[in-house]
Amino acid sequence: MDHRKEKDDSSKSHEEDLSTILTTEEQVELTLLIANITELMRKQILDNFDASISSRKPPQQALHITDENPNIKKDESKKEETEEEGEARKLREAREKELSAPNMQELKKEATEFFDKWRESVILRLGEVVNKPSKQVMGEKVEEASKKPPVSAPPMETKNIDANTNIEEADAALIELYPPTSTALYSLSKDKRITLLNALILLLLSLEHYIAHSRILLLHISSSLHLPLHILAEHEVKVAQGLLQAAKHMSGKEETQKRSDENKFSRGWKVGLAGVAGAAVIGVTGGLAAPLVAGAIGTIIGGLGLGATTAAGLLGALAESGVIVGSLFGAYGGRMTGKMMDQYAKEVEDFAFLPLKGSKHHEPKPEDRRLRVTIGISGWITQKEDIIIPWRALGHQSEVFALRWELDALSKLGASMESVVKSAAWTVAKKEIISRTIFASLMTALWPIGLLKISKIVDNPFSVAKNRADKAGLVLADALINKAQGERPVTLIGYSLGARVIYSCLMSLAERRAFGLVESAVMIGSPAPSDAAPWRAMRSVVSGRLINVYSENDYILAFLYRTSSIQYGVAGLQEVEDIKGVENVNVSDMVSGHLRLQYLVGSILEKIGFEDIDIAEVQREEETLALLEEEEKKEEEKEGKEINPDEEAKKMEKEVKQKTDQTMMQKAAEKLHLG
Repeated sequence: MDHRKEKDDSSKSHEEDLSTILTTEEQVELTLLIANITELMRKQILDNFDASISSRKPPQQALHITDENPNIKKDESKKEETEEEGEARKLREAREKELSAPNMQELKKEATEFFDKWRESVILRLGEVVNKPSKQVMGEKVEEASKKPPVSAPPMETKNIDANTNIEEADAALIELYPPTSTALYSLSKDKRITLLNALILLLLSLEHYIAHSRILLLHISSSLHLPLHILAEHEVKVAQGLLQAAKHMSGKEETQKRSDENKFSRGWKVGLAGVAGAAVIGVTGGLAAPLVAGAIGTIIGGLGLGATTAAGLLGALAESGVIVGSLFGAYGGRMTGKMMDQYAKEVEDFAFLPLKGSKHHEPKPEDRRLRVTIGISGWITQKEDIIIPWRALGHQSEVFALRWELDALSKLGASMESVVKSAAWTVAKKEIISRTIFASLMTALWPIGLLKISKIVDNPFSVAKNRADKAGLVLADALINKAQGERPVTLIGYSLGARVIYSCLMSLAERRAFGLVESAVMIGSPAPSDAAPWRAMRSVVSGRLINVYSENDYILAFLYRTSSIQYGVAGLQEVEDIKGVENVNVSDMVSGHLRLQYLVGSILEKIGFEDIDIAEVQREEETLALLEEEEKKEEEKEGKEINPDEEAKKMEKEVKQKTDQTMMQKAAEKLHLG
């Protein structure tokens, strides 16, 4: 009888480890794969701080035909460097100087330490769920892997995907961005590889967070197992739904009473999690009866190919605690839409996260919750809906929010930019600027006189909005550090001053050493510097892709930015050079002007191979833009008569005031209605 009990215990412990999915050899192979991928990820962090690494192409060796005997060794010191080589040397020296600064050395040290702690926690957790006899073998194998020379990361190039994106093309982008690491696990059947990926999602969640590094690790693993990206994304959605449904089963009144009577609960158990599963308030949760939890988790997550006990075993404490599930989703009172945000609104007017599904005034429904968060940030508005409209092109695999901020400043900027672009002075000036390129105008300050006469219409609103954007970025960084999004990775996307908000946010995160919060950042038409130092700092707090989208035809951005520190470059107009981990995407062929950006968000994201896009919404954007351009052409054809610039400036000031008042009246009426 005792022998049978021992056997049952043994099989039960196996149900809670990976031996139900993999053989001992395969478990060793998995540990080796994770060790190799994390070594590559670590190298990418170090590359950001390596002065010998540049995104520029090395100077070509000139072909000299001489009478000298190539077999006789020449004195290297006498060799003259070419102009190109001299330039490359100066740039390298500048990088060395920049990177030797104490703050950069400190940033490098702390970014690496944070990563190493996370990596160690992943390897330790993996060690707990691999089959016991293989641990010693694995220890040796991992040590052996770490002694190998580090794998070099491929050069950062952006993958362009055609409009009719299909799964194969999207996976080509995945493989290019996260090249497969060699592993024998690739030879497993597809079903087994999918089950393994699902097991690893649960395993990483059992660390009680899903930070950006964990998501990037899963992207590398998907690529190495030759699995399409949509499989990871779909299963992330299933797991989110499963956890939230299971959380409902974790709050029983009897269990609460029992714990209360025994006086064993901690303060954390008293926290009501109103936001976790719709109306379900989760009271006491820690250490519920294992069969109940395994049943709840297993039933829901059963579709992932894992047994109930295995799923619960992989999730660890997460399978038994609604409090932990709640903190994962930022659910203490629905943090992204709750009282926490009201505090921030005192610092930055109108600061709020608006869910694209549901309402700011209601808790998000469990079916709309996801394991990842995406925040879209608009750069100006001409109607209050402009805060949300550009972000409708984002798909449903992430929980999408639009950041509302400083409506008054953004309305004034939107109205003034619109007036300038429609003015006769701008039409004349644009022809003049085109003839001598944006940069000639910027660097020599040779702007047409007619344009400078109407500049006051737009200069002040831009200056005010730019300052507010910097402040909004600091507040956004604070919200992320305080885990408004829960323990989930965040992707930030912004255009114009929305990209400036991201710039300010990432710089603040780097300053405060807040690593692992941001998965990716896409900055479109940024009124921000393009020099290396700030982008290197931003790179250190973005675990995945950091993308600078620029257009050489953005005359409005150049004109607005002319009074800023142009000696540091303008990211929205040019490449960010010398940082290996920054992707530069030139959209000059798509963007004819700054006011076009809000209608091009979907098309631009599609071009850069962004992983989650609503194609139908992108087509609607393109149709709207085509109609606007048609109207604009008609307007231009009507004009032609001479206009006095001073009179035009007065007329425009009136127009701007009228438009701004209209938008603010809409806002006031809405507040009154909600009140």
